[in-house]
Amino acid sequence: MGRRGYPPEFRRKVLDLLEAGRTATELACDLDISTQTIYNWRRQDRIDRGLEPGLTSGEKAELAAAKRRIAELEAELHATRRAIELVREAAPPKVG
Repeated sequence: MGRRGYPPEFRRKVLDLLEAGRTATELACDLDISTQTIYNWRRQDRIDRGLEPGLTSGEKAELAAAKRRIAELEAELHATRRAIELVREAAPPKVG
């Protein structure tokens, strides 16, 4: 399986180097990461600091957690509905 992101400390150091005058291209070559990744980190950092509009990192994490919870609840609801269908098939209602 591939790597799941970079540690926040690493991202912060890259952004600090970028602010110190290094170019994204230099950093990308030196650290073997893509320039687009560096630009994405810079943009997210600017959003987190309120310099650009968008969802902050905290808001993104909260949204992701909410989406996971919704998916869990939808799966539970589907299972419950299926169980009800099976019970109805096994025991038909009494007439009269």
